[in-house]
Amino acid sequence: MDTLGVVESRSIAGGAVIADSMVKSADVELVRASTICSGRYLIFVAGDRQAVHTAVETARESGRTLSGSFVISNVSPQVLDALKKSSAANEHDALGVIECRNVSSGINAADCAVKRSAVQLARLVTGQGINGKSYFVLSGDVASVEEAAEAAKSALGQNLVDAVVIPRPSASVVRALTSGVR
Repeated sequence: MDTLGVVESRSIAGGAVIADSMVKSADVELVRASTICSGRYLIFVAGDRQAVHTAVETARESGRTLSGSFVISNVSPQVLDALKKSSAANEHDALGVIECRNVSSGINAADCAVKRSAVQLARLVTGQGINGKSYFVLSGDVASVEEAAEAAKSALGQNLVDAVVIPRPSASVVRALTSGVR
């Protein structure tokens, strides 16, 4: 898989129809189609760039209200691992926490961030339990995390809630942010 399509519908029922039309319109794999908070429906499709583009365009032209949609070519393996919940932070000088208004723009911003700078995507939380928002955690040296955070902020625009860089975070904060330890 070299391209990821992300569609976030404002309606669960509408999202189900969109997902069906997306997979019928192009040769794509339905990676995920499920509810998230605030009554939204999140759809991930994968395949070659043209097929994913066609599927996402089908969603955009469906007449249904979307919270966001993206086609991410050459998607970072770090983003794919984070979506599968298999990433973790190493010992680093800094953590960046980027909070987004919705899931689709958060995934796109995470991909932009890890492609811009030598950072690790330590965690990506997509909508469930946080009112349909998303956030991701980056780790690396301070300069790299700052550069990646700037790339994410630029990608997010008005969909940015907040972005922080924490130099020399305590080990307990690292654990809490990267593995959900309370």
